[in-house]
Amino acid sequence: MKKLILSIFVLGFVSTSVAAPATVPFVDLNKYLGKWFEVASIPMVFQKQCIGNTTAEYASAEDGLIAVVNSCDTQSGERSVAEGRAKVLDKESNSRLKVTFVKIIDWVFGFGGDYWVLDLASDYSYAVVGDPTLQYAWILSRDPFLARETWVSAELKLRSLGYDTCTVLTSVQSGGLSQRIPLCEYVK
Repeated sequence: MKKLILSIFVLGFVSTSVAAPATVPFVDLNKYLGKWFEVASIPMVFQKQCIGNTTAEYASAEDGLIAVVNSCDTQSGERSVAEGRAKVLDKESNSRLKVTFVKIIDWVFGFGGDYWVLDLASDYSYAVVGDPTLQYAWILSRDPFLARETWVSAELKLRSLGYDTCTVLTSVQSGGLSQRIPLCEYVK
């Protein structure tokens, strides 16, 4: 019986594991800092209150980390704001980070999430961000409007890494798209 349970556990792990996606070779953090508009994402439970105009702002923090401020419009008309910190995990590429929004005296990265830069425009105008398990994905842009060819390129990148791009939904942004639709349909 113990062998059967162990076999089921191991098979379940093997069948659900995926190869971690490749990240970009290098991120110049000084160029990456600033305001980004979320133009698409896989909906996450911690963003369920967000109905539009979701942004992420990154700045150098005094503690050597990266200050993170995520905000969005809510159904009640309020602006929801979450403050956190990011730390670089791979200092050679700067493309793998850990982000946390939990602070108990100091920032607790044990409760953090992976933030991997999977694609990045050479001019830092857009980025595709994900995680090693392919459960999270965001397409970020410096502008709320994204050119058609950029949408196609970002969708192709996510798909090539193993993401189901029908689970990635476009985001509502003033000056951008006005409804959420699956990315796989939007780029058709």
